[in-house]
Amino acid sequence: MNRELVLRIRDLYISFRTAAGTVNSIRGVNLDLYRGETIAIVGESGSGKSVTMKATMGILSSNGKVNDGTIEFYAQDAGKPVTYKVLEMSKKAIRRHISGKRIAMVFQDPMTSLNPTMSIGTQLMEGMRHHDHLSRAEAWKKAVELLRMVEIPEPEKRMRSYPHQLSGGMRQRVDIAIALSCDPDILICDEPTTALDVTIQAKILELIQSIQKQRNLSVIYITHDLGVVSKIADYVSVMYAGKIVEQGTVNEIFYDPRHPYTWGLLSSIPDVTSDQKLFTIPGSPPNMLHPIRGDAFAPRNVYAVGMDYLEEPPMFKISNTHYAATWLLDKRAPKVAMPAALRARIDKMLGETVQDGE
Repeated sequence: MNRELVLRIRDLYISFRTAAGTVNSIRGVNLDLYRGETIAIVGESGSGKSVTMKATMGILSSNGKVNDGTIEFYAQDAGKPVTYKVLEMSKKAIRRHISGKRIAMVFQDPMTSLNPTMSIGTQLMEGMRHHDHLSRAEAWKKAVELLRMVEIPEPEKRMRSYPHQLSGGMRQRVDIAIALSCDPDILICDEPTTALDVTIQAKILELIQSIQKQRNLSVIYITHDLGVVSKIADYVSVMYAGKIVEQGTVNEIFYDPRHPYTWGLLSSIPDVTSDQKLFTIPGSPPNMLHPIRGDAFAPRNVYAVGMDYLEEPPMFKISNTHYAATWLLDKRAPKVAMPAALRARIDKMLGETVQDGE
């Protein structure tokens, strides 16, 4: 089966000017996304997940600067393949061809991403009229269809509603409808369910998955919720301190993690069937104002070896789809097994998977 590449990020470096100095936020990110597939980018707050995706859409804040790297988006234009080199495009060209049209984002909090002074219908039609040059009547009809697709009751009535008149779940559905209004190739979901209760969260995730199958969308989830990741992702990229430190299929990351940071994240998931004390990763993420020597995770890594403090580890290949940046995978490193508690949890999950399969 041939996979169609839609997005490629290579050696991306981004910094931000602040009153305290220059923050080196992204330090060499590489990422590939294929049509119809879902990648989840996970990591602690401040690891660079959202910044990477905002650079992809050309919507970095004004104090941000791309210092190096390439972002290439592959699309079809009038039936012919075209490559957009995002970092070489002007802001005007990005707004015309990329942002909101071919790559769209569902934001974390719809109450702040939706304009409180504009009706739902006006906000839905805005992108269609700008990018697709639809008449008001055509845009109105498509907007109603989109609201119906995202399961908003009485869509014609809701077109005239304002954001404060809708529940949190309905606002998030409207946000999804706006993102889909110009038929994008890539949908970026930035913590789309964080502000919602568990029941509504599940419905929103199911909705996005259903729409993805209907439209053959490529989806990127930005999240720190590994429970969500296990349900929706095909591939997972684990970020720490502006770098991807492990990537693989969802099964490889959940059942065969190799990086100590991934071990820590998985061990931090609450287990309602166990009375064990919840694990926490010691220490804090590094201050990105200062240069990092060696492995950025080393000061928090109880398994760190001497080389971790001297040189940054390369991405070691575990399989054709699984890579991890840790010196523990070097053939010269001592053999270290994952924490026993995590091993027991994974074995339990594997056992439950086998029973479900039977």
